Amino acid sequence: MDNAIIELRGLTKCYGSLKAVDDLTLTINKGEIFGLLGPNGAGKTTTILMMLGLSEPTAGTARVCGYNATNTPIAVKRKVGYMPDSLGFYDNMTALENLVYIGELNGIPRSEVRERAVEMMDMVGLRNEDLHKKTSAYSRGMKQRLGLADVLIKQPDVIILDEPTLGIDPSGVRDFLGLIRQLSRQKGITVLLSSHHLHQVQQVCDRVGIFVKGKLLVEGSLDTLSKNLFTERYYEVQVTVRQAITTPWKHEPDLLQLPAVQKLAVDGPTIDITCTRDTTPDIVRFFVERGYDVTGVHRKEYGLDEIYQTYFENNLTEAATP
Repeated sequence: MDNAIIELRGLTKCYGSLKAVDDLTLTINKGEIFGLLGPNGAGKTTTILMMLGLSEPTAGTARVCGYNATNTPIAVKRKVGYMPDSLGFYDNMTALENLVYIGELNGIPRSEVRERAVEMMDMVGLRNEDLHKKTSAYSRGMKQRLGLADVLIKQPDVIILDEPTLGIDPSGVRDFLGLIRQLSRQKGITVLLSSHHLHQVQQVCDRVGIFVKGKLLVEGSLDTLSKNLFTERYYEVQVTVRQAITTPWKHEPDLLQLPAVQKLAVDGPTIDITCTRDTTPDIVRFFVERGYDVTGVHRKEYGLDEIYQTYFENNLTEAATP
């Protein structure tokens, strides 16, 4: 692809007989936010280290911003900002001093590094009074923001975030993820976000890849994954009526005759109906014509929790089968 900025082809990493990453092939495009999702130990961090040229693959290639990460790691590092799950700063220095020092290490001239550091701290939401605090006085959430400023100061094309929201309170997580999406959209930055927090990934990512035991099981947008995975039960309509329905329900055979309706389950005033396509108007009409007072209609769509559990559980089942 012309706009591919990360290209992994057959990427494999072995430690003895253990395959930490197993034949990973993946393309991530410019400006995209991609979520690499999987449990601890799935191989996510190992993959990131190979992409940065910090670990040599056993087989395959990782190309980032057009450079082979194994052969030209310095060129990759110039283009990529990396924020690990555990951040470290010099506690005896202020936040601004830390960032200026990091900027100088990245080759930013002294004449402009301080101004850029202040600009980056403002961009990530750190206030003027925060600049001159020692990082030892920073909360976890503030350190994550400073870590993002650290990543951005060299103006990278790609940022890689490894479990970036660990230890942050829910409000801080929401703000941090919103900041990531804003930066990606405004600056055209490609973001690879590695996490095992499903809800957070779902909030911010354009596409996700589910990574289990070193293998990329599936990747795509949430809508695509949902439709592919739950083809036969993608549309589930829950209808609530005012009066409780007793079973056996006399209208059940007629409802099952509606086009696309496959099965239903009655629980008092609630009827769960599984369809092969969206036939909600026909279902509502069916109840109204038979004198039921419809008080609620809800169509279920499958989110990342269901997608992840299905792939994860299926993989465990297959692994356990002799």
